Formats: sequence, structure tokens, C-alpha cells
Amino acid sequence: MSTSSACESAKKTLGPEGATRADLVERARGLQPLLRAQAERGEAERVVSAEVVDRLAEAGVFRLLTPRRFGGYETDLRTLSEVSEALGEADGSTAWTAMIISVTNWLAGLFPDKAQEEVFGADPDARVTGVAAPTGVGCRVSGGWLVSGKWSYNSGAPHATWAAVGALLRDEAGAVEEQAMLLIPASELRIEDTWRTAGMRGTASNTLIGRDVFVPEHRMMSVRAASQGSYPRSFREDEPLYSSAFGSMLLLCLVGPLLGLGKAALDTVRAAAAEKPLSFTVHGRQADSVGVQIQMAEAALHLQTARLHAYDAVDRVDRESGAMDFLGRTQIRAQAGYAAQQVLAAVNTLLNVHGAGAFADSNPLQRIWRDANTAARHAGLVPAVGFEAYGKTLLGVEEPVSLMV
Repeated sequence: MSTSSACESAKKTLGPEGATRADLVERARGLQPLLRAQAERGEAERVVSAEVVDRLAEAGVFRLLTPRRFGGYETDLRTLSEVSEALGEADGSTAWTAMIISVTNWLAGLFPDKAQEEVFGADPDARVTGVAAPTGVGCRVSGGWLVSGKWSYNSGAPHATWAAVGALLRDEAGAVEEQAMLLIPASELRIEDTWRTAGMRGTASNTLIGRDVFVPEHRMMSVRAASQGSYPRSFREDEPLYSSAFGSMLLLCLVGPLLGLGKAALDTVRAAAAEKPLSFTVHGRQADSVGVQIQMAEAALHLQTARLHAYDAVDRVDRESGAMDFLGRTQIRAQAGYAAQQVLAAVNTLLNVHGAGAFADSNPLQRIWRDANTAARHAGLVPAVGFEAYGKTLLGVEEPVSLMV
């Protein structure tokens, strides 16, 4: 996207209050001091604080991709990505939690209208979290399915009002009939505290457990059909957001927080380099070293490469809506993983520049490093999978790698 078209896009009016993308991003930036102040608490308690969640709700972050007819902003993937990038500059766990809830609210908007009404009708600030992996099993009963399972890792679990979980649905004979996403009230599931990790600790990505939970037919969506762009919701020409490519939306959204973490690392190291000496050298400031200058440029270009790939793909998803072909979708999956790896390359270079002090508990760089390396290992960002899917498509090899493209 050109600079002029990007500026015009930022001015586009979105949402029920007439807010623009720029307004929503600015609201996210306004939360940065609070998020930085609360980041250590989130790590220690392994959950984003209630105060932060309340402020995110007030800023409209959870409504970004909620249908406008339910009081949401119904924006687009670009807005979600820019908002989560801004949040990620201050705290990776908060950015990830906000992004997951926002995009899973979009996912809920793909379900039949009756299910959407149940989720958002009485609560425009409904918070849906979820796990797409089909680690549950459902058996057909009258009017729907009886489902049991354990779902990890469910980011933002303590804040959810609903959960969207993956399951294999079996027919009366016990054969797998469908891989599906199911909408279940959070109150009908139990949270098991399992999220004890090196990074992204504040996301509270714990395990959901359900046993013999009844899920009515209207709260089921076929993953195979969704991966082909067929959703069970009523089609509305004035809601193109809910025609967007299933896998592309759910994968690309993961990159926004990483872009924010990369920028935070660059800003932290650049600020320190103006005063921090380069030990065992003649340089009283790191900034005076040619070696440091070269590495800073390299890191900045890695981050620019990540942003170029990420936003090129994001804008394509928004622009093409449901018209994207399989080649385009596999390219986007490859770009998402590639962008994540570029962020990691930048962060590693920046920690080399800053030195061992980056790993002091008091230094935010150690948390940025842990958060980025944890987030980039999300299954949707594994670069080899994306490269294989894209490479096969380029070569005309008709062998599916994943439904999530």
C-alpha cells in the first residue's frame, strides 16, 4: 500500500461511534504507560490484570471485529494488526490476549445468526477465546452434540465469556463425521491452570476442560467448509469482513504483537546505546561503534522486512475478502511465518548489541526476548509448514499440508 493510500485508509470511518482506524490505534497507544507499569505484575500472576482488561474494553479493543449490528466496530484485519502492534510495544502478553479475543470474536461472527445473537446480542463486549486444534470429541445426540475434551493453549481463558473449541464429531456408528469449531459458554467449561512457561506468561493460556457438554446444532461450524470459505452465517453484502479467508485471518493476526515486541526492543537498545559504554573497547558509548551501528541497521531492516510482509498480506486479506485463491492463501501463511522469523532475527541482534545486561530481571529486554520467542513458536507461525504449503502450490503439487491456510 502506498503512503497516500495508507493515510486515506487510516481516516476511514469505522464502527458505531464513527471512530477511524487512527483513533483506535491512538487509543491503544494511550494505554502503553499502564501496560508497561503492569507488565511485571502480569508475569508474576500469570494473567493480565483486571484493571488492564477493563481499560482494553473501554478502549473498544474487544469490539474491533465484532459485528456492527451488535454494537461492534466491525473494522478489518489492518486495524486489529495495528492495534495489537501498538499494544505489543508495551507488553506482549496484553497484546496477545487482546488480539486473541478480538479475532475469536470475528470467528464467532461466522457462526449461524442464532449463535451470534446468543454471544453478542445481550453483550456487545462479549469475549470469546478458543483453541482450534480438534482435541475434543463430540457424539451426535438429539438437537446437537455431546462434547468432551481438553483444549490447550487457551490464551485469555480467565477473561472469556464464551469459548470456540475444536472437536472431531462422530456419527452414531462412531466414525468421524466432521472436524468442527464449537461455541460453548465459558461457564460450562473448567479452566485447569497449566500455563507455566518461559514467555508470554501473562496470557494465562491455560487448558479448558469439558465433559459431556451439550452443544446445539447452530453452534457448530465445519472447519473443512470454513477453510474453503463456506460459513454457516447468513450472507450480508454490507458485512464483507465475515467473508474474509478463514486461515489467513486466524494466522496473520498473530504477527501484530510480534511487530510491537520488535519495535520495543529496537527503541530500548537505541536509547541505551546513546549512553551505555561498549565494555573492553575505546568507545565510551555503544552508539560510537561502527560494529554497533551496522548491527542496529541490520536489526531495523529485519523489522522493516517483517512489517512489509505482514502488512502486504494483511492488506491483501482485507482487499480480496472471500475472493482469494489457494495460491494466495498459502503465500500468506508463508509470509506470516517469515515475518515472525524476521522479528526474532532482529531481537537476537539487538540483544547482542545490548550485551549481558539485557538479561537482568530489571531490564525489559529479557521479557521481550522471552515473549517474542514464545509467540513466534505458535503452530500457525511455524515457517517450515507455511513454506511447504506455498512451495507445493507454486509447483502444482496437489497434496494438502493443512486446513489452516
